[in-house]
Amino acid sequence: QVQLVESGGGLVPPGGSLRLSCAASGLTSSTFAGGWFRQAPGKAREFVATISARGGIIYADSVKGRFTISRDNAKNTVYLQMNSLKLEDTAAYVCAARSPWSGVTLPTTAAAYNYWGQGTQVTVSS
Repeated sequence: QVQLVESGGGLVPPGGSLRLSCAASGLTSSTFAGGWFRQAPGKAREFVATISARGGIIYADSVKGRFTISRDNAKNTVYLQMNSLKLEDTAAYVCAARSPWSGVTLPTTAAAYNYWGQGTQVTVSS
């Protein structure tokens, strides 16, 4: 049974920071790519970042320089450090995994991921 559980969302003022965590169970740490997507009301699901088991990373242009994705393979956990948050970052952030994953080019489309978490809400507001 594969399960992805996100945590760390909350209410933060503009310019603030949050760290999201995605704890994966039922997956082998060395064989999955972990990604983050977000979805705001009335908008399509948007790619945020992804990371391979070996540390390859891709960021969406909208978050480059502000967000950092990382993972701890020993803990089977993927993190998203979010700094300099903006109002437009407000969304439900969802962790996703592609397993198995042994490719060279990391996937950045939702359709490429086969496991999903429940989401954690991030609200940026004054």
